[in-house]
Amino acid sequence: MKRTLHLKIVLLLTALVSPSLLVAEPYPLEYFALRSSMSNVQLSPSGDKLAMLKILTREGNPLLHVFDTDDLEGDAFVVGSEKMEIIDYDWADEYYIVMTFRQKVSNIVKGRERDVYGYRIAILDLRNEEFKDFDAARPVFENSLPLKAGKIIISEQPGAEPDLSVSEAFRPRAYYEMDLETGNKMLLIRGKLEVGRIGFDQDGNPRHARGIDSATRDQVYYFRDKGEKGWKEIYRISDDDWGSWHGDGVLWDDPGVPGNVLVLAHNGDDKQGLWSYNTKTLKFDELLYRRPDVDVGGIIYHSNIWENPNKPSGLWYYKDNYHFEFFDPLEGAIHEQLQGLIPGAFYVDITSTSADGNTLTIVNRGPKDPGTFYLYRNNELLQIGNTKPLLDKEQLADVKYIQYKARDGRKVPAFVTVPSSGKRPYPLVVLPHGGPHVRETIFFDEWAQMLANNGYMVLQPQYRMSLNYGLDHFKSAFIDGSQGGRQMQDDKDDGALFLVEKGYADPDKMAMFGWSYGGYAALVAASRDPQIYQCVIAGAAVSNPRRQANDFVNRDDRTGEIWREVYLYGSVQPTDEVSKVNVPVLLIHGSVDHRVLPRQAREYLTELKKYDKPHKFVELEGAGHFSNTMFYDHKLELYSSIIDFLKNDCGSGENSGSESEAVARH
Repeated sequence: MKRTLHLKIVLLLTALVSPSLLVAEPYPLEYFALRSSMSNVQLSPSGDKLAMLKILTREGNPLLHVFDTDDLEGDAFVVGSEKMEIIDYDWADEYYIVMTFRQKVSNIVKGRERDVYGYRIAILDLRNEEFKDFDAARPVFENSLPLKAGKIIISEQPGAEPDLSVSEAFRPRAYYEMDLETGNKMLLIRGKLEVGRIGFDQDGNPRHARGIDSATRDQVYYFRDKGEKGWKEIYRISDDDWGSWHGDGVLWDDPGVPGNVLVLAHNGDDKQGLWSYNTKTLKFDELLYRRPDVDVGGIIYHSNIWENPNKPSGLWYYKDNYHFEFFDPLEGAIHEQLQGLIPGAFYVDITSTSADGNTLTIVNRGPKDPGTFYLYRNNELLQIGNTKPLLDKEQLADVKYIQYKARDGRKVPAFVTVPSSGKRPYPLVVLPHGGPHVRETIFFDEWAQMLANNGYMVLQPQYRMSLNYGLDHFKSAFIDGSQGGRQMQDDKDDGALFLVEKGYADPDKMAMFGWSYGGYAALVAASRDPQIYQCVIAGAAVSNPRRQANDFVNRDDRTGEIWREVYLYGSVQPTDEVSKVNVPVLLIHGSVDHRVLPRQAREYLTELKKYDKPHKFVELEGAGHFSNTMFYDHKLELYSSIIDFLKNDCGSGENSGSESEAVARH
């Protein structure tokens, strides 16, 4: 029977400051630097308790708040830690919450991929208001077991140090069933390199696995049905296998065909589709869905994890926004109704449900909504809070999805963030994503919105090698020789020139800012001739791809030899191009970045000094590579440095031939 949701909006938590809709000045950068004040809103299985993570002070860490669902204005049960930071939690059952903590254990990066954080898991017993802590090597909460009361599955990664020659997705783990009441663990299965990462069904049975063939370096996928003991190899992917299996290791039981699994695969087509794969005949049985424009991105799980754990209910793809196709008509109907009920609905997600399905928590995210949380209960939709309450939605910027042609005729998708004030032509910041082989999806992009709020149009090009746009778009970056710093760079510049041609961007006020690979692209841009930018900002930049390739060689890297020998080694090397730098450069790097080591920035900085090139350098003390390692002070220094550089150094040429080095210590 179709459930109908009735709308009644009640504002329960108000912003600390109510911004005026008439304010024309940009928001203080502090507003953007604040971490999310609310996140991870989840219901207990009964729906009678509602938990969330909240940050109450500017420099504070998240605290777990547990409310009575029918009294959200009442006192909450609050849990925190003096030395460790709560980074995640999950309800295991009505009375137990599994919490994941981290703590910085080193202020020095000991090598690439050697994290400076240590991690722990603890069980929160709500009835007795106490923790059950336990030792585990690099622990992960894998599965709740709704059909086995009081039990969960956790995993550990044995060994004093992780094997860095194998990526995290393939490092073997040992899997245990844990009793929530006693804390006792029972070994279920121990992974090894050949069968290292294992997936379980709702009963705790190991069903899917993946590993590495050490002789061939192939990725190997395994399956076993309920009651079977041994693993059956069902597929393998070699380094040069581009056109069949997706290769991210995700398998889902096909709800329509017992014994089949759902997989993402190209299987001879440019675009990735969703297939039903027969684990007995080892054949693709049926193409369930494929599009001509973009890849299928993945599966949507049933929103009710208590009654329908791990059950696929639909699929998603991404273009201008997330789009969904549902197998389950009821799930589709609920999603459609929520889209109509929630103000300013963009990407609407059910974050949790009660076991009876009558109580839901929902979040909406979009360009003008950093994240607003709602509770549906007793036929009412209650707004309970948002992630950035100081930012008024009406003063944030719209994002447009466009396509333009690169100089060789390739169509390049892109996202353009348009300032909410000012008039065109706008000053432009080209903001290429990192990776580079990632799928970029735009909800609320904090960097783009911060720049737009300060008057800059922002272009986020999906240059060749970006995922989501088919095999040809991906492979064209390296299959006939490395295009790193060449056609991949042209794609970015041609997007900027397209906006100039259309009258949207000012050709005399253009910059490139990127992080990680995006920082690499900014360094390449600094040396290009003819030059279209007035300055570049390179964050966590790979300045020497050859060194990066030598630092990071995984046996399971699907791109394998092509990736290392052709793309990375063949890319333009920014450290070799510094003599050609012809615009001011702002370098930014975290002092404990373990993905792109700080020596990448130092090496490029040495060359800038050698050739007497205009530059500034900001080191974010204690920050790593990823956004979850940046705290308020880091973000404020980052944003202040960017805006100050754009306003005062971009194209001015005043500091040509001099060094201006700022080291931010937090």
